[in-house]
Amino acid sequence: MVTIMTTEKKNKESSKKLQIALYWAASCGGCEIGMLDIDEKILDVTAAADIVFWPVAIDTKYKDVEALEDQSIDVCFFNGGIRTSEHEHLAKLLRKKSKILISFGACAVSGGVPGLANMANREEVFKTAYLENPSTENPEKTLPKTKSKVKEGDLTIPEFYDTVKPLHQVVEVDYYIPGCPPPPWLILDAFNAIVENRLPSKGSVLAPLKSVCDECRFKLSEKKINTIKRIYELEKIEEKCFLEQSVICMGPATRSGCRGRCMEGNMPCTGCGGILPNALDQGASMISALASILGVETEQGMSDEEVDKLIEEVRDVVGTFYKYTLPASLINRKVMK
Repeated sequence: MVTIMTTEKKNKESSKKLQIALYWAASCGGCEIGMLDIDEKILDVTAAADIVFWPVAIDTKYKDVEALEDQSIDVCFFNGGIRTSEHEHLAKLLRKKSKILISFGACAVSGGVPGLANMANREEVFKTAYLENPSTENPEKTLPKTKSKVKEGDLTIPEFYDTVKPLHQVVEVDYYIPGCPPPPWLILDAFNAIVENRLPSKGSVLAPLKSVCDECRFKLSEKKINTIKRIYELEKIEEKCFLEQSVICMGPATRSGCRGRCMEGNMPCTGCGGILPNALDQGASMISALASILGVETEQGMSDEEVDKLIEEVRDVVGTFYKYTLPASLINRKVMK
């Protein structure tokens, strides 16, 4: 287990505790829980740092952040994508107030699961959620408005944007910690690096460089596959690579750091570690890797009809290959009118 190490400071200024902030934008909240997954090591964090802003845990207001001096926050861990005007406002405010801004978790790094909403626009999202949902009773067909008048005055809510964006598309980001949520050892490694002043160059991803396959207990052979299955369609999960069992596993196109925990639980990788170094697009990288093992082991290979049939077996192309990275991909959303 990683431990938090602090060194003696040579002057009074350097002996001050770090000032850190945490914020939750468009995400499920799992990254907030991920912070607590470091268990008793949270005591080492609080010994080295004071949390000045964390809406989910302590009673601080936006006005408290606005009142802070610029760059008075040493490090801000920002999780979640940018979906609303409130998220954008806090991203810009926390960037202004922080020396180091860390994109924390898959949603902030690359859009995450909320980013799959880029297959629609605001109008379609509202239509599905408020008008056509069988569990929603809305006879007046009321839709959210940024401002509404009530007897007490005007009520306002943030503007809901058409497009989900990763954090770095809105403000400059210093470092990235991927994962859904980031595993505790990556969080502790990052915090150690901050405390000990040994962070790598700005723009670095604070995770290993290799793929998930390098951490997986299964190893892929040269076997070809000629069908694609979902995990529940396997009669028996064998002790071998999921790709060899005809199940799509995103391991070849996903950055490691998770220690292959999903595979340890007999589930294929879904890609939350994000894109590999030197790759332009996670989905395209995986499609390329998959193409190299598809086919029959004959000189003739597969016919065009067989290839088309095989492609149809991928039930959800975007959800399979871009589950966490659609907003950060080369084609980051569906083109809408």
